[in-house]
Amino acid sequence: MTQEDKELLLKDLCARLPYNPIVYVDENLPRLKLGAATRVWEYIAVDKPCKPYLRPMSSMTEEEKEELLNRLPKYWGLEIDKLGDLYFDICDASYPDIELLTDIIDWLNKKMFDYRGLIEKGLALEVPEGMYK
Repeated sequence: MTQEDKELLLKDLCARLPYNPIVYVDENLPRLKLGAATRVWEYIAVDKPCKPYLRPMSSMTEEEKEELLNRLPKYWGLEIDKLGDLYFDICDASYPDIELLTDIIDWLNKKMFDYRGLIEKGLALEVPEGMYK
């Protein structure tokens, strides 16, 4: 794992810690529930295969889409199918309402959506159905 990958994974996991993400660590402890007190950086630092279980953006239910769209100002004109790009748009800081942006990112973290593309990069695993219910 490159240093850049480690940093991306650590940033992502730290934002999800309050919601107890579940990660794969190794064959001896295949699923570990992380909490706010977990020192996740130790797993990443020693190159253990620490991969969070995340939901692809495509797994968003109609109810979740509606809930998320209700949080977004109408003038943003975002298409739900392109929400994976939302994170990068937010990083451009071109949107005026930082509190709203923080709320949206927090909502995505709470629902364990992979809005950073970690699954595609091999840094996360697609969540088995029902794991986070």
